[in-house]
Amino acid sequence: MSKRDFYDVLGVEKGASEPEIKKAYRKLARKYHPDVNKEADAESKFKEVKEAYDTLSDSQKRAHYDQFGHADPNQGFGGQGAGDFGGFSDIFDMFFGGGGRRDPNAPRQGSDMQYTMTLEFKEAVFGKETDIEIPREETCDTCDGSGAKKGTHAETCQHCGGAGQLNVEQNTPFGRVVNRRVCHHCDGTGQYIKNKCRTCGGQGKVKKRKKIHIKIPAGVDTGQQIRVAGQGEPGVNGGPSGDLFVVFNVASHEFFKRDGDDIFCEMPITFVQSALGDEIEVPTLEGKVKLKVPAGTQTGTHFRLRGKGVPNVRGMGQGDQHIQMKVITPKNLSERQKELLREFADISGNEAPDEQSDNFFEKVKRAFKSFG
Repeated sequence: MSKRDFYDVLGVEKGASEPEIKKAYRKLARKYHPDVNKEADAESKFKEVKEAYDTLSDSQKRAHYDQFGHADPNQGFGGQGAGDFGGFSDIFDMFFGGGGRRDPNAPRQGSDMQYTMTLEFKEAVFGKETDIEIPREETCDTCDGSGAKKGTHAETCQHCGGAGQLNVEQNTPFGRVVNRRVCHHCDGTGQYIKNKCRTCGGQGKVKKRKKIHIKIPAGVDTGQQIRVAGQGEPGVNGGPSGDLFVVFNVASHEFFKRDGDDIFCEMPITFVQSALGDEIEVPTLEGKVKLKVPAGTQTGTHFRLRGKGVPNVRGMGQGDQHIQMKVITPKNLSERQKELLREFADISGNEAPDEQSDNFFEKVKRAFKSFG
């Protein structure tokens, strides 16, 4: 199979400048690098791009290639050909920031943690301060996080020389390839603990239950969360701890329904209150208030109490309370009451209403007790 033209491989014109060639190579190397691209032909395309760049980036090799093309037997000039380069990791490190050569013993931030907390409706509305206990890893007090037995210390891994990685050479049909792999003797840390701490088994960390004091702001709702800085998993090699995120799940209420910062409720009134009007007491989150019900109020009539809803969690005011009236049909009527209702029905030309049971009044009583 004949080789493609090197200029076509990089997608540049024959008279392209060195910066243009380098820019094209960097773009294609990132695209086809096997550590990034998992397609089956990515490795072969990467090598093709590398070979084209090796030739066109060298002024002497490029001049010979422009004159003889792939047929020139001396094109290689005894230098580094496509089949003899230092491995994908070396090239990736050179062009993309050296990610493969990070110090395994450098300080690293600990992982973040998440804790789900269920709140009662009233707790979410007004907020509270409380203590929670979370299981997490803590730095071992016996060895101060070193993992080594008291009086001893970790030693440099003799297999990788403290690098945490090993270079493995492999001959392939494309030439000799050097791959960098994590040292399995030290698990990439570059250090070996001969005498391990008995408390933590050489891990430098132990599982404990940590008590944390948190302040829950007023107005939180289901799905919202607060961040407690520095209360996540401890850092590695002296790095900072991660953060703790407390996610809330708010229990429902039997009388109030919440939608954002507004709350909704149904208020039962009697047939007489509906017909003649009345001043009634309505439970709110901050205690009972008086509400004037006009004569002729029907089931479904809506009233709004401004500023009687849930405090905004970001401190932007307070929602409203929405009240929907529901006229309750009386039950367990005496014969005299039934007689009067039939007389009323005859006068108004309506049939007498059926008896209906409803437990709304009991819910209202409990709401008064809860928020009164």
